[in-house]
Amino acid sequence: PAEVQGFSGVPEAGDEFLVMEDERKAKQIAMMRQQKQREATLARISRVSLEKFYQRIQEGATKELKMVHKADVAGSIEALAKALSELGSKEIKVSLIHQGLGEITESDIMLASASDAIVVGFNVRSNPKAISLAEQEQVDVRYYDIIYKLLEDIHAALEGLLEPVVEERVQGRAEVRQVFSVTKVGTVAGCMVQDGKVERNSLARVLRKDKVLFEGAKVNSLKRFKEDAKEVLAGYECGIGLDRFNDFQPGDIIETYVQEKVKAVLEALPTREEKEE
Repeated sequence: PAEVQGFSGVPEAGDEFLVMEDERKAKQIAMMRQQKQREATLARISRVSLEKFYQRIQEGATKELKMVHKADVAGSIEALAKALSELGSKEIKVSLIHQGLGEITESDIMLASASDAIVVGFNVRSNPKAISLAEQEQVDVRYYDIIYKLLEDIHAALEGLLEPVVEERVQGRAEVRQVFSVTKVGTVAGCMVQDGKVERNSLARVLRKDKVLFEGAKVNSLKRFKEDAKEVLAGYECGIGLDRFNDFQPGDIIETYVQEKVKAVLEALPTREEKEE
């Protein structure tokens, strides 16, 4: 048996020892190994968090903005918890994974890091070790002394996590006057553009007696006097061919449209004046 002094921690059974003649080199190797172990641990935590996050999205689960909250008095804790519960929607919400009184500590930072959460301090600050650890763990720590400003920031963060909303914008309407069969093209509808414009490659639906007959077709052929056209404006005749649809009849309406992704928004926060009323 032998006695060895100077360990920074208690070794476990089975651990291997390296004997170095130079103490400085031994410390360098120890620091390199600690850094590699730390990077592996952080990578594992980040990977698991991302996998779970995307899995929840694919399963249609509610998205969550996770938060660790520290405050100076119990009244602030209760007021914020109530206000946060009123934010969000069916798709997204705030999840308070921990609330407590007093300064933000290292344990708060580690909990947030492992949970992929942000840390919010209301009328409190972080201790020096927690500040350093938050930088290392890349944990977002925010400080507030006005609850409305806190709610504004959280409201904006929730909106940032929402999936964009797909909105439809109608481009034009054309009435089918005649139906032709064209070699190498197929069935073509001879039309008069009534409103807006018809563009090649735009999406289209076919209406018959004000009822949707076919949806989601694409304008794959657009002609003016047998010449290909990129677009045809209202008041002009044209030939329109759609992919996956050829059962045109005189009187049908071809409505073209585009789909655009726009930022989703949550219900607006009441103003401070409204809250005071």
